[in-house]
Amino acid sequence: MSSRVEVGKYINTFGIKGEIKIYPYVEYFEDLEYFYIGEKKYNIEKMRFKKNIAIVKLKDINDINLIEMYKGLIVTIDSEDIPELPDGEYYREDLIGLDVYTDEGELLGKLDDVFNTGANDIYQVGKILLPATDEVVKQIDIENNKIVVHIIKGLLDI
Repeated sequence: MSSRVEVGKYINTFGIKGEIKIYPYVEYFEDLEYFYIGEKKYNIEKMRFKKNIAIVKLKDINDINLIEMYKGLIVTIDSEDIPELPDGEYYREDLIGLDVYTDEGELLGKLDDVFNTGANDIYQVGKILLPATDEVVKQIDIENNKIVVHIIKGLLDI
């Protein structure tokens, strides 16, 4: 059995014909053809978005009672089905847990979270929030479990 990657969370039902609301964790969510809720695999019949929520119609699910009990569960896919990214781009799950160092060699801590503000991603290291811009993030080295950042004036007041 292959490993699985979290791609979203089933947050609620939508209507009475078996559609569900998914909060996507990944940008490629709209390209998925299937996902798992728990251990059961569901094929996607159609999908549309309302704001940042995916409204998903699953194949062969025409009654909300067949799917409602799974509300709140994490949605996953097989790891081998993750799309390849261009050089220099990384998936959130590949970055979480990497050690973050300043370009002066100081360990700031581990990368706890990556979230998007609309303008750019933000890297959270403990209580430190770092903009994931070229000016700040100087190197991402997945193989050596390391991110190197340049602390610009005013970024950290510690």
